[in-house]
Amino acid sequence: MGTIVNPDNSAFQVALNSEIYVDKTGLIEYTNKVMNTLQGYICNSRPRRFGKSVTANMLTAYYSRGCDSADMFNNLDISKYADYKEHLNKYDVIHLDIQWCIEPAGGVENVVSYISESTIAELREYYPDIISRDAVSLPETLSQINTMTGSKFIVIVDEWDVLIRDENTNSRIQNEYISFLRAMFKGTEPTKYIQLAYMTGILPIKKQKTQSALNNFKDYSMLYAGPLASYVGFTEDEVQQLCDVYNEDYEEVRRWYDGYKLGRYHIYNPNAVVNLMLDGSYQSYWSSTASYEAIVPLINMDFDGLKEAIITMLSGNQIQVDVTSFQNDTISFVNKDDVITYLIHLGYLAYDQGFKIAVIPNEEIRQELVKATRRKKWNELVTFERQSEQLLEDTLNMDGKAVAKGIEEIHSEYTSAIQYNNENSLSSVLSIAYLSAIQYYFKPVREFPAGRGFADFVFLTKPEYRSDYPALIVELKWNKNAQTALQQIKDRNYPASIVQYTGDILLVGINYNKDTKEHECVIEEYRKR
Repeated sequence: MGTIVNPDNSAFQVALNSEIYVDKTGLIEYTNKVMNTLQGYICNSRPRRFGKSVTANMLTAYYSRGCDSADMFNNLDISKYADYKEHLNKYDVIHLDIQWCIEPAGGVENVVSYISESTIAELREYYPDIISRDAVSLPETLSQINTMTGSKFIVIVDEWDVLIRDENTNSRIQNEYISFLRAMFKGTEPTKYIQLAYMTGILPIKKQKTQSALNNFKDYSMLYAGPLASYVGFTEDEVQQLCDVYNEDYEEVRRWYDGYKLGRYHIYNPNAVVNLMLDGSYQSYWSSTASYEAIVPLINMDFDGLKEAIITMLSGNQIQVDVTSFQNDTISFVNKDDVITYLIHLGYLAYDQGFKIAVIPNEEIRQELVKATRRKKWNELVTFERQSEQLLEDTLNMDGKAVAKGIEEIHSEYTSAIQYNNENSLSSVLSIAYLSAIQYYFKPVREFPAGRGFADFVFLTKPEYRSDYPALIVELKWNKNAQTALQQIKDRNYPASIVQYTGDILLVGINYNKDTKEHECVIEEYRKR
């Protein structure tokens, strides 16, 4: 039992000791199935505080022959599978935490040599007659052990990408590290001594010009999680169960922390959900886990179209994104799509693989992105926010003429690329125009089921602002008139569906006249019965 070779199960025990532990041992059933096959090379990337290290520690505790973990796993999901005991604590495991290795190595420049020397030294305790005293190559050492004994290894690498992210300008260190990983895992010889390779980090495997450095690994990421989707974070069912135990409103939890769509699963950030359940406070827990240093430099790049894309997403809309050119590093950005793709990997955005769109996943992340963009202080964004705030104020003051004028200004200055030709195009402009509302309102709900039909927009006030800010029901018309839009709200009794969720309500009818090319707006206060 060592620090790197065949560690004990104490790290995973800490997770089991916690007040909230959600059983993700079903992942082991998948790794058992693919080990000792060409599919047994896995890179499972996900954002900070999505349980990467817990998963790595779980796999180590299950496979390592340096401990006895039967009592840990006997009552967990993995114990239900037929091959559960066949693999339990039966393998030589090498567990590398690259982030941790930096300090004892004496700096990033020594990480590769530290890993090799330390791992070989610990392996020598198990195979003293095989490993020579002058051995320096870890891949060669593993090959020698396999040749002499037939033993195969499970290699688990946590924070595999820390040198890719933190040393993004140091090509020498990066090349040395990638070369080391390639020697460990790529080629005919590693297939002889690797039983299973599992790497986890924020980024997928780094792309090389040759595209061959580690292309034997299967990437599972926030772009595509495949069979691992349900193990990336908490699922809807798991969150619902926690809500039942801790008496939390599931719909409110969903609004704040849902939004990551991976295959057929809606995935929640485990850190946020656990903190909510323990603290009972709906707030952003993101700032303590993902620093602004990760996102502000990306915003500073200011690629053409990036500002518009972020404003669009902050407003509750989605954007098309091409994720294929991103090089899985933090320096090779060539366009806004690369930046947006990186934000997806960081967890600031969610991605729909089917429609190839990016969107801000939930209220927590919306708040963090607003903070980050304000810190950047784009002049254009500051001006836009001021105009949007004035538009909201005019709406609350029930000044229809001022609202119509404000929408016209925002359309011409910021969303002119959206050509009016129907109510849908008008709704795209409106969602952007009311960006400032996100401070006081939840993400606007489009096509909200209300009364006898669907309201175009509903802005529901956050609980802490309900005494000062009325909910907004907005109906849009194209080439008709604003009064018709307002009357539809009344005739179909849209307010009836939200009275239980809010305080006062304003009814807003907006029309765009294609002949005069002008907006018009009428606003009334809803009188509750």
